[in-house]
Amino acid sequence: MKKFWSIFYNVIFLPTLCLILQIFGLINQKVKKGIEGRKRVFEELIVEMKQLKPRKKNIWFHSASLGEFEQAKPIIEKLKAEQNVNIIITFFSPSGYENSRKYPYADLISYLPFDTKSNADKFVRIVKPDLAIMMRYDIWPNVIYKLKELNYPVFIVDATMRKDSLRTLPFMKSFHKALYSNFSGFLTVSQSDAEGFKLFNCDDEKIKVVGDTRFDRVLQKSMQARDKRLINKTVIENKKVFVAGSTWEQDEEVILPAFVKLAKFDKNVMLIIAPHEPTLLHLEKIENEFAGILKTIRFSHLNNYSDERVIIVDSIGILLTLYTYADVAFIGGSFKQNVHNVLEAAVYGIPVMFGPKIENSQEARQLHKRGGGLMIYGKREAYRRLRTLFNDKELRERKGKISFEYVHENTGATEKIIKEIKKVI
Repeated sequence: MKKFWSIFYNVIFLPTLCLILQIFGLINQKVKKGIEGRKRVFEELIVEMKQLKPRKKNIWFHSASLGEFEQAKPIIEKLKAEQNVNIIITFFSPSGYENSRKYPYADLISYLPFDTKSNADKFVRIVKPDLAIMMRYDIWPNVIYKLKELNYPVFIVDATMRKDSLRTLPFMKSFHKALYSNFSGFLTVSQSDAEGFKLFNCDDEKIKVVGDTRFDRVLQKSMQARDKRLINKTVIENKKVFVAGSTWEQDEEVILPAFVKLAKFDKNVMLIIAPHEPTLLHLEKIENEFAGILKTIRFSHLNNYSDERVIIVDSIGILLTLYTYADVAFIGGSFKQNVHNVLEAAVYGIPVMFGPKIENSQEARQLHKRGGGLMIYGKREAYRRLRTLFNDKELRERKGKISFEYVHENTGATEKIIKEIKKVI
């Protein structure tokens, strides 16, 4: 069966994928950048590998993009602190590669070449990883087959397998059975994920439930964020702060009217809104929603603050720090398609609100079940929730404590993963 899937992948699927990427590269700058960035990947790899210290073991981490790489960082940084190793990092997407090139704990950062048989053979023979770690789901078959052929161990870390995953469909399941048989270990987020991998005939002894490094990473980042001073304390002094993060227009259609109504009754509430895509057009649209009702100011103009009650964030990369100022948070994406990261707010011990579209997030579902997360379905309910939370400090603190405890209960995955890595290297 493995031979059949190898032929299917290399003769049908991969050429089709490469053709699609070439076509999209003509009209999409991100895809074009990824194609261009790979043109000299082997020449650069050979040069950079020669600069690594030869007596150190090579640990290779691969992530699809920036989000998955964030989950790898606690492992990498702890490995660097405790082990004498070279850390090699690859990405599939340009966003991950471009935004991580200066990561100080990496010894080498590269694109992963497109997964042809010849590319996979060249890459693995150049890198010679003492251990390969695939973060979450970005798994390329020819690379995996070559690692197995050359007896290099390979783990999936922060591995998930939902019951309704497309991978469990009959056609896909057969393909993944053949692929997963080449792995040395599956370090899963939860017991249900571990049970999911068993459906693919993965050896029980290879499957370990270790938890999710996102909890470790968000705790690590929150500690760093508390020392930052993005907003002068006089701006938020005696204010009740509502932070709406990573919002899309569908979220804002619910949240903004609810806040306007709340602001009429409570003169001490303030909104900090960070749209997911702070384009000029989007920022102006938000400003127009408040025109003639509430004064607004953009984050970049805060030096000229004059009692505005709405701060519109016109930059990216600071949201987790902004949650340090929040008494209540709303997480965007939950009225569009998929909720964004609820942990970035929950780690500060505050109630976390979101819309109904949370099936993609086990963390949001757990927060909702425990009571630290509050689901809203429309403007009226959003207003009622906000007014209740801002009027009742005891309730706000109680729900915030649930959020805080949920995050802290689930930290520690990094330690367990390091323990499994040490068994191999």
